[in-house]
Amino acid sequence: MGTREIKSPEGGLVTPASLDGNPDSNHRKKLGLYFIESDDRRTAFGRGYTGGTTPVNIHGKPIADLSKTGGWIAAFFIFGNEMAERMAYFGLSVNMVAFMFYVMHRPFSSSSNAVNNFLGISQASSVLGGFLADAYLGRYRTIAIFTTIYLAGLTGITLCATMDILAPKQDHCDQLALLLGECEPAKPWQMMYLYTVLYITGFGAAGIRPCVSSFGADQFDERSKDYKSHLDRFFNFFYLSVTIGAIVAFTAVVYIQIKLGWGFAFGSLALAMGISNLVFFVGTPLYRHRLPGGSPLTRVAQVLVAAYRKRNAPFSSSELIGLYEVPGKQSAIKGSGKIAHTNDFRCLDKAALQLKEDGVDPSPWRLCTVTQVEEVKILLKLIPIPACTIMLSAVLTEYLTLSVQQAYTLNTHMGQLKLPVTCMPVFPGLSIFLILSLYYSTFVPLSRRITGHPHGASQLQRVGIGLAVSILSVAWAAIFERYRRNYAIEHGYEGSFLSPMSDLSAFWLLIQYCLIGIAEVFCIVGLLEFLYEEAPDAMKSIGSAYAALAGGLGCFAASILNSIIKSVTGSSEKPSWLSQNINTGRFDYFYWLLTVLSVINFCVFLYCAHRYKYRTEQGVEMEKQILANIKEQPLSG
Repeated sequence: MGTREIKSPEGGLVTPASLDGNPDSNHRKKLGLYFIESDDRRTAFGRGYTGGTTPVNIHGKPIADLSKTGGWIAAFFIFGNEMAERMAYFGLSVNMVAFMFYVMHRPFSSSSNAVNNFLGISQASSVLGGFLADAYLGRYRTIAIFTTIYLAGLTGITLCATMDILAPKQDHCDQLALLLGECEPAKPWQMMYLYTVLYITGFGAAGIRPCVSSFGADQFDERSKDYKSHLDRFFNFFYLSVTIGAIVAFTAVVYIQIKLGWGFAFGSLALAMGISNLVFFVGTPLYRHRLPGGSPLTRVAQVLVAAYRKRNAPFSSSELIGLYEVPGKQSAIKGSGKIAHTNDFRCLDKAALQLKEDGVDPSPWRLCTVTQVEEVKILLKLIPIPACTIMLSAVLTEYLTLSVQQAYTLNTHMGQLKLPVTCMPVFPGLSIFLILSLYYSTFVPLSRRITGHPHGASQLQRVGIGLAVSILSVAWAAIFERYRRNYAIEHGYEGSFLSPMSDLSAFWLLIQYCLIGIAEVFCIVGLLEFLYEEAPDAMKSIGSAYAALAGGLGCFAASILNSIIKSVTGSSEKPSWLSQNINTGRFDYFYWLLTVLSVINFCVFLYCAHRYKYRTEQGVEMEKQILANIKEQPLSG
C-alpha cells in the first residue's frame, strides 16, 4: 500500500518518533500535527467526500443555485413546525396534571410524576431521533416521520378526553369528593390507554426535537461572511417560536379547556400539529439538506474497539508508520469535512496508529482515521456542558407542577379578570418573549462594552448567565413560599389547600417565573448554538440531542428527587415536605434544597467552561504549534 507523509511547509520530513509521554515531548507533539495519508485504503463508508457540509437537495444531489433555496424563508417554514410542537408539548405538560386529577381521579403526586416521566422520556429519547437523522434518514425525513407519530399520539389523547368509555364516571364527583379521594378511580386499562398515547406523543417529540434546530441552521451558508450573525439570530428566533408556542398553550388552550372542555383543548393541539405538518411539507422545495454520514454509533464503536486492540502499542516504535487519514481534502465520512488532530484523550489516538502489521487493507475495527477519532473526542468534550444544564431543567420541571399547587392557594384576579391557575406559567413565556425582542437592541450593545465580544457574550458565557439567574429564581421561590405558608396558617387556611386566599395575590409568583424565563433564554439558546457549532459535521443532530437529553434527565431527576424527599421527610406522624396539602408541607425547604444544588451545579459549570476550548481556538493553537515546530526543526537537504 502506497503511503505519503505530510511534510512541513519547509519541506522537511517529519518522522513520528515518540508520543508516549517520555522526555522527548517535541516528537510527541509532532505526531499530533503530521500524519500519514493512504492512497488506496478501502473504508467502511465508501469514498471520501469533499466539502462535507455541502448542501444538497432532497434527492442528495448538489444544489446548483443556492440563492433559490435555504435562508430565512426556508427557516420560517421550520419555525412553524417547532411552534406547533412546543404548543402541544407545553399544552400537555401544564394541562395533563389537572386532567389526570379532575378526570382520571389520580392524586396530584402520582399525576405530576407521570407527567414528569412523559417530559423526561420525550426529551431523553431524543438521542434516538438524532441518531436516525445523522446515520440514515437525514433531518428532513426524520422530522417528517416523527411529526406524523406526534400527530397520532395527540389524536389518541383527544379521544381519551372525548369518549366516555376511556375515562371513569364523573357522577357524584365534586371538589370535596376529589379531596377525599372518593371519586371513582380510572380502571387500569383506561390508564394504560392514556399512558400509551401519551408516550407515543413523547416518542414523536423525541424524533423532532434534535432535528428541527439543526435542520433550520442547515439553511444558512457557512461560507457566507454573515454566517455567524445569521446563526446567532436564527437560534434566538428559533427559541422565540418555542416561546410563542408555549404562550399559546398557556392561554388559548387553557381558555378552550375552560369554555369547551378537555376534548376541544387537546383537539386544538392535534389540529395545530396537523396544520404545521402541512406547512412543513409545503416548504419542501426550499430546503437545503445535509447527507447523513452513516451510523455515528458504529464509528464511535470502531474507535473504541480499535483503541482497545492497540492499547499496548507504544507511540514510540519501529513498527509505527504514523497517524492514519485518507488523502487530500476529502473525508472518509459522508457529510463531514476533515477534523484536525488534537492532543486531548491521547488514549483514543491509538485507534489511528498505523502499524506495519496492519497490512494493505486493515479493518476499520482495527484502524480508524484521525477525523473519526476526533469525532469521538469532540462528543466526549461536549458532555460536561449540557450535563450542567440538567439542574436548570429539574427546576423548570418542578415549577411546572409545584407552582401550580402554589397558585391554587392564591388570588389570581387581575382587576375584574380572573385568570385560570393553569395560565400562570404563561408569564415566563412572556418574559422570554420580551427579552428576545430586546436582546439585540439592549443586551448586546451593553454587554459588548463589558466583554468586548461581537455578540455581547460567548455561548458559554450566556449559559453561565442563565444558570446564575436560575439560582436567584429558586431562592426567591423559597422566600415567597415561606411567607405564603405562614400567611395561610395565620389566616386559617391550613386545611383548605384548594381555596384561594383573597388577600394574597398570585402575581408574587411572577418574580420567580420571570427570573426563570430569563435564565432559560440565556442558557438554552446559548447551549443550542454552542452544540450546533461545536459538534462534528456529521453529528449535528446528535449534538442537538445532547440538549434534549439534558432536559429529559432533568425531568427524571425531578421525579427521583421528589420521591426521595417524600420518603425521607414524610412519616405517619408528620406530612412530607411535598405533601398534597401544600399548607402543611414545606415547599420552602424543598426550594432551598434546589437553591443549594443549583449553586453547586453552577460552580461545576464554571470549572468545566474554564477548561473548555472552542474548536476555533484549538485551530489557532494548532497553527501556532505548527509554526513553533517548523522553527525548531532543522532543515534537511
